[in-house]
Amino acid sequence: MSIELEQITKRYGSGAPAVSDVSFKVEDGQLVALLGPSGSGKSTILRMIAGLMHPDSGRIRMHGKDMTRVPTQKRNVGFVFQNYALFKHMTVTSNIAFGLEVRNWSKAETKERVRELLQTMQLADKGDRYPAQLSGGERQRVALARALAPRPEILLLDEPFGAIDTKVRIELREWLRRLHDDFHVTSLFVTHDQEEALEISDRVVVMSKGRVEQVGSPREIFDEQ
Repeated sequence: MSIELEQITKRYGSGAPAVSDVSFKVEDGQLVALLGPSGSGKSTILRMIAGLMHPDSGRIRMHGKDMTRVPTQKRNVGFVFQNYALFKHMTVTSNIAFGLEVRNWSKAETKERVRELLQTMQLADKGDRYPAQLSGGERQRVALARALAPRPEILLLDEPFGAIDTKVRIELREWLRRLHDDFHVTSLFVTHDQEEALEISDRVVVMSKGRVEQVGSPREIFDEQ
């Protein structure tokens, strides 16, 4: 599913806009990085695409359809937060199953989908553990599994590797690229790490002070530095 932002602006209070006149397109099946420093509007854009907040002006289209005011639950979007946002009192299995139960999947369908994702995420032996018993990399994989469980058409990731040490972060971003290719889900991830953005994305949107500075392939962005 493609995503298209058309002249999106969002303000918080009376100050300068967090996002100002932003336009770009993510083609169906692409993995796109939103690259920029803290405060450049990256996470705000992600939340507007997810429907967690609405722009003050502009349009958000998905597969050509205007979704600007459509509720989150009707967007078929998976969201992975920077702090994972896992339920501490639930096991890995219960965390992954949560979204399916909310959507009234049958017990048999839920069990099979969770089993499949535990296998894919290399967590087959961790289903009965709680988040506190997992490493940072494992918690991130659980968060990804939970987001992917309902088979979303769009996957949004907000600084997905920000809280993980360097060695594990490098391993996880390579793993995310393979996972994206296997699931063929349109993906948009936020990062302030230039190397990360250039290494695994199909295209890069460079943000600064709420505006788009550059859009291009990793090679184009690297060559224009």
